[in-house]
Amino acid sequence: MMKPLISPSLLAADFANLQRDIDSINRSEADWLHLDVMDGVFVPNISFGFPVMKRIAELSRKPLDVHLMIVQPEKFMNEVKEMRAMTMNVHYEACIHHHRVIQQIKEAGMKAAITLNPSTPVAMLSDIIQDLDMVLLMSVNPGFGGQKFIPHTLTKVKELKDLIERMHSKALIEVDGGVNLETGRQLVHAGADVLVAGNAIFKAPDMTDMIHRLKNLKAEE
Repeated sequence: MMKPLISPSLLAADFANLQRDIDSINRSEADWLHLDVMDGVFVPNISFGFPVMKRIAELSRKPLDVHLMIVQPEKFMNEVKEMRAMTMNVHYEACIHHHRVIQQIKEAGMKAAITLNPSTPVAMLSDIIQDLDMVLLMSVNPGFGGQKFIPHTLTKVKELKDLIERMHSKALIEVDGGVNLETGRQLVHAGADVLVAGNAIFKAPDMTDMIHRLKNLKAEE
């Protein structure tokens, strides 16, 4: 079976030592680098803006997995593209014209992903799942790191897996929020392809070892 892709969430990094933490990620088995952009409107918090992200893009050797927790995310299409982001991920709840935004992301040369908040049902994606490269399920309410994992997410992963298979979609399933070795193993068994982990990685005594262990959850069955 395939190993999960690991996308460390930079939100949990030490921002006074950002280069050091990114260097650690660069040397690790991490597949991507997850960037959470918050505007204080769509979610009750503010993270970092494009000047900081531009510098992160220069330092990172991992593909950028950019998650826009903001209203009208399509307005920042060019900024995300200029960072050479691999994926632009927008919230289902923040967009009105989902199909149009997905097409615009793809036309800009990026992979298109949509995020669902914990209370948004998987069924909302049935008309667009075939156009998506990835779906991110939030397993906490977005806005703050270090929150407790919502167990119902495991059911949503299975529902989403069923929808993807039924509609012959190639979309990956990514999960973000409260991911650690225990919840990560449950998620992988439920069908998740990509694990986003923040505190579990950046607060670990050895980041490289923690990423290795998350990466090999499949093998630990």
